[in-house]
Amino acid sequence: MRAQPLLRVNDLKKHFYIPTGLFGQETIEVKAVDGVSFDLNAGETLGLVGESGCGKSTTGRTVLKLYRPTSGNVFFDEKDITSIPGEELNKLRTRIQMVFQDPYASLNPRHTVKTIVSEPLVIHGLMKGAELDERVKELMELVGLNPSYMKRFPHEFSGGQRQRIMIARALSVNPDFVVCDEPISALDVSIQAQVVNLLQNLQERLGVAYLFIAHDLSMVKHISHRIAVMYLGKIVELAGRHEIFDNPLHPYTQSLTSAVPIPSPKMERKRQRIILKGEPPSPANPPKGCVFHPRCPIARDICKTEVPQIAEVQPGHFAACHFAGTPIQDT
Repeated sequence: MRAQPLLRVNDLKKHFYIPTGLFGQETIEVKAVDGVSFDLNAGETLGLVGESGCGKSTTGRTVLKLYRPTSGNVFFDEKDITSIPGEELNKLRTRIQMVFQDPYASLNPRHTVKTIVSEPLVIHGLMKGAELDERVKELMELVGLNPSYMKRFPHEFSGGQRQRIMIARALSVNPDFVVCDEPISALDVSIQAQVVNLLQNLQERLGVAYLFIAHDLSMVKHISHRIAVMYLGKIVELAGRHEIFDNPLHPYTQSLTSAVPIPSPKMERKRQRIILKGEPPSPANPPKGCVFHPRCPIARDICKTEVPQIAEVQPGHFAACHFAGTPIQDT
């Protein structure tokens, strides 16, 4: 059994600097990711959820160093990705891959499926010729596509099929870790379940670990082993999937989980919805203290001045709140 996590993210920050004013002489600092920490074990799925603009996708891309971190560390198999040179990082790319959000924009329309799926293998010089063709056929069968389609172009496939092509491309080099950046958000509901089930089946067969980024909490609960809740660039709660839904400790998580439908009409009628007031602040001008306090129903004076540090409130259950576990009354 692996003693250390496959992935460790420590106080990761990614700030963007946007020129403003006349001739761009001034800049605005946008704190897209602001001190994120978590770990991920081999063969595990960590779900990352939160509102649009909270920094989920930026976190995924920064973890893979598609964006250069402003500060912090990312350790993959005990190697610090943030500091290793480019040549060594390129070799590591065979073990870390990404499935992007939009299957319509992420595939080159001029390339055949064979060229798309085999691209990582060709770039890293792993296969060629007949061996490469056989690998592409194997990958297409693995994701439920007919190998005879390998000479077709992306426009000849549906959205769900294109997403399967992207998954095949990501898995072509047998990675240990894949960032799934909202892989189902652009798909029909009926297709979403197929893609999620495919990812789960592949995880069972290949032992790959996922960072699964999504909006749909019920789908995240279905696929994830643990869930991290993100708000304005920070992780505010992290726990097992059942703990997050059955015992949310952070008021923001309580609000999110109260919006997830329950199959039982009787329980649904009894349940209390928690509706937050206002809009999330801008990451270019985050509030002082706790970033959630302007919308928090239980905020006190301390929340306006002191930043709550994420801490283990219960075994395996972390929250960043001065009053973690306090229930919210409907107002």
